[in-house]
Amino acid sequence: MSGPVTTHDAPVDDEHDPPERPCVERHEAREVDLGGMRVRRTLPKRQRRTVGAWCFADHFGPSAPDAPMQVGPHPHIGLQTVTWLLEGEVLHHDSLGTEQLIRPGQLNLMTAGNGIAHAEETPASAASVQHGVQLWVAQPEATRHGAPAFEHHAELPTVDAGGWGATVLVGALGDVRSAARTDTPLVGVALSCGAAVEGTLPAEPTHEHALVVMSGAVRLGDEVVRPGEIAYLGLGRDELALGADGPTEALLLGGEPFPDELAMWWNFVGRDRDELRRAREDWESGHERFGEVSSVLDRVPAPPHP
Repeated sequence: MSGPVTTHDAPVDDEHDPPERPCVERHEAREVDLGGMRVRRTLPKRQRRTVGAWCFADHFGPSAPDAPMQVGPHPHIGLQTVTWLLEGEVLHHDSLGTEQLIRPGQLNLMTAGNGIAHAEETPASAASVQHGVQLWVAQPEATRHGAPAFEHHAELPTVDAGGWGATVLVGALGDVRSAARTDTPLVGVALSCGAAVEGTLPAEPTHEHALVVMSGAVRLGDEVVRPGEIAYLGLGRDELALGADGPTEALLLGGEPFPDELAMWWNFVGRDRDELRRAREDWESGHERFGEVSSVLDRVPAPPHP
């Protein structure tokens, strides 16, 4: 489960419900280095492991001109990767034989299932600045042992949500739905504005929601959410009143609380440590479950299992 629900999360009588409820939790990102690129990691946190099935959120860049993305072949199990760019280009290779360039406004969604490997790099011809997010979605029991898959969505549905430009990456915002695969009830929306805005977005009360800001700042009532933190909004909201005082880019993540306890280590999402240990051994031994990736980058060795 994603954690206990506070009294602020439950729906309450409208007579006593303030028009703009505060964040339930706020957590600072942890900065990590990924292939020479600065990354702010907002999920998972010790206090907040998941938001719906979202279990990992990396905000990378904007990169320095001399710091292209170079992440060599590495494995995944039990998750989907969701890649969304604000600037730059990334070339994806995987063990299904996929070679796919992604640009801003497009979505790459890779399903690991029982096992997949991939590599990501900045093409030599691309602009040097790289800025975007990579998210992981935990797969439920029904699909996590299944076959791997890959989707590229060159176009995604957009909505004008009270002045916010909203791009629906996965799931639905109101009546507008993305064609991207979802294995659990889920929503992911990229929000942007070029100037001051006050807008209201529809929300599903059975979903918990969170905000991640990539640039600018988002106001939720009297609270301001800035880059480098995640604001967990809880359950029970049927709309979200969000404001900004200038150009802003943010993500709204949500979904039904995930029913299983997750075990996460390195690039693997499972249910217990033995499962993660077997996946590590299979990667290190070159087991066929992960296949081969055509890439000029070096294969990434697994760290020692704790």
